[in-house]
Amino acid sequence: MRLGVNIDHVATVRQARRTFEPNPVFAALIAQQAGADQITLHLREDRRHIQDRDLELIKELITVPINLEMAPTQEMKEIALRVKPDRVTLVPERREEITTEGGLDVVSLKDYLKDFIKAFKEAGIEVSLFIDPQEDQVRASAEVGADAIELHTGEYANLWNDHKFKEAKEEIKRLRRAGELAKSLGLRVYAGHGLTYQNVKEILSLSDIVEELNIGHSIVANAVIFGFERAVKEMLKLIKG
Repeated sequence: MRLGVNIDHVATVRQARRTFEPNPVFAALIAQQAGADQITLHLREDRRHIQDRDLELIKELITVPINLEMAPTQEMKEIALRVKPDRVTLVPERREEITTEGGLDVVSLKDYLKDFIKAFKEAGIEVSLFIDPQEDQVRASAEVGADAIELHTGEYANLWNDHKFKEAKEEIKRLRRAGELAKSLGLRVYAGHGLTYQNVKEILSLSDIVEELNIGHSIVANAVIFGFERAVKEMLKLIKG
């Protein structure tokens, strides 16, 4: 599995004081040096953490692929087409949420998304949809023309963190079924949300289906204590052995 390191929460610390440090661009460079396969960042509509200039500098300085998480809005579309990340991952977004609370409802947005993603495909930018592991959402993702899906692992992570291990194993099965269906429909399969050094091991059982994990908060949290390079390397060791 590849590791995409999400640097959003480095920017969260910076924005707490509206200052210039810690710099998420530096964090991206360190993550790349430590072996990260990809840098992931979410430019939110309210700019609560990552700022436009962060994205521009990361695109300029980083040599590994860049995955831009974004709401499917016209403003974000224009930014992405200008900056040209390697991938856009379309996610739902609500101003009042602390973090993304669930997958994109592709079923209800099917007609809108079919048109929305055309410009990205024409620009050679991969399109991934962040969805819950549900059959109808997987099928709709293929129907709108996405290249890939990222399975929302938040439910699994919450169950595991609450020591509901039996239920967590059932959620792994649900993720597997969704991933297998996606692959059969020609979609690439990624996963992420809520994954930590403690609960990531069970997700590795999906390595025959899931190509990549995107992990941010847990890495940043450990970086506060141990340093960013070590935090990235420790996660890579768990994922790649």
